[in-house]
Amino acid sequence: MESRPALDFVVRVTTIDYMAGRPIQRPFSIRMSERTLARLDVGARRRGEAKARTAERLIDEGLRMEDHPGIVFRDGPTGRRAALAGGPDVWEVIETLQGTGLSGEKAVAATAEWGNLTPVQVRAAVHYYADYREEVDGRILLNRQEAERQRAAWDRAREALA
Repeated sequence: MESRPALDFVVRVTTIDYMAGRPIQRPFSIRMSERTLARLDVGARRRGEAKARTAERLIDEGLRMEDHPGIVFRDGPTGRRAALAGGPDVWEVIETLQGTGLSGEKAVAATAEWGNLTPVQVRAAVHYYADYREEVDGRILLNRQEAERQRAAWDRAREALA
C-alpha cells in the first residue's frame, strides 16, 4: 500500500442488519483516514471478526443510536444488545413494561419506578422496541428459556440432595 500522510484507504463493507438474519449483502466503498482504519483493524482483531463485519456493526449501531437517543450497545454473555445509556438493557425494560399489566403512561410510570428510571428513558426503550421488536422479543425469549433451564437444573440438584 502506498503511504502518504493524508492518504485515505478504501474499505469494502457490506450493508446488512447484523442482528436480524442475513439479508442480501451489497458492497459499499468508503474512504477512511489511516488512523481510523488502524483502529478498525485493532478492534476487529480483538473481536476475532473481519474488518468489514466490524465496520458494518459499528455503522449500524451508530445509525441506531442516532435514530434513538439514549440507546447504546453493550457486549455480554449472549452477545451485543441494545441498552439504555447508564441503565438496563432494552429487553429488560420492555419485559418489565409488559409485565405491569398496565397500558399507556401508567405502564411507563410503573416501569420507570421499577428501574429507577425517568419516563423519558422508558419511552426511549419503547421507541427502540417499536423499530426492532423482533430483536427485543428474541432477547426476552432467550432470557425466559435460560431462566427455565436454570430452574430445572436447580430442581434436579435439590432433588439429588433430598
